[in-house]
Amino acid sequence: MDNYEIKKGIKNAFAVFGNPIHHSYSPSIYSLFSYETGITYPYVCIQTTIKSFSKTLKQFFDSGGLGANITLPFKEYALSLCDQLTEVSSLTGTVNTIKKQNDGSLLGDNTDGIGLITDLKRLNFIYHNSRVLLVGAGGAARGVIPYLLRYGCKVTLTNRTFSRALKLIQSSYKSYCKAGYINALSIENLKAPNYDLIINATSSGIKGQVPLLSTSLISSSVCCYDMFYQKGDTPFITWGRQNGALHCSDGLGMLVHQAAMSFLLWHGILPSVLPVLKILRRESIYK
Repeated sequence: MDNYEIKKGIKNAFAVFGNPIHHSYSPSIYSLFSYETGITYPYVCIQTTIKSFSKTLKQFFDSGGLGANITLPFKEYALSLCDQLTEVSSLTGTVNTIKKQNDGSLLGDNTDGIGLITDLKRLNFIYHNSRVLLVGAGGAARGVIPYLLRYGCKVTLTNRTFSRALKLIQSSYKSYCKAGYINALSIENLKAPNYDLIINATSSGIKGQVPLLSTSLISSSVCCYDMFYQKGDTPFITWGRQNGALHCSDGLGMLVHQAAMSFLLWHGILPSVLPVLKILRRESIYK
């Protein structure tokens, strides 16, 4: 049953849609953004199913919703529900942010890529010409590939089902490949030590699992970044540390950065990120 049913009637609201959604820190993040900017609004979590996602999203906006964040597993499904798309959303086939415009139409955007790059730069995990192994070929990977390429990275995409990775790199990324390039390799054919940064863009962490990567890919100089986040180290981060990686991070910073870009789309103001990230790391919500 969609938990949106208990929230009907909330006007001028914003929400995050996902499944599962109980772990989301988005309400806390946007509450801190509101405190800084003075822009206040209701923000709720909505858990739904793939079968009822379309109906629930429409219901939310019809009842007065103004904006939505979209997370797993709905980023690709949200694409067809928007009336307009930004260039990045059109290219990647994914949406993580929706804005209801003045004429009632829905604008779909994806702020994941800029959120990831900004956080990787903050951590000093990335530089121009970085050799990046991106694990996963779903909506999360789709949303960040253009920004990695635009930054000049040499991206290798791998996935448990190799055909999905191969299909994804055949997408129209040409305008973003001028600085970087992308290829695909099966997990079995990955060679070490060929990568400066390994990014886990799979949802394996939700189930307490890690991608089936060879431990030979890890060394003390390889950075490990998990787009998933949770209280304590994620399974992927634990795996990286156990096999010698000295520089590891989960995706909380990416979450806050992409949320700030969503806030900018909705309200025209870019809130501060570092104070929010510091609070989340410090407070009990993240311990």
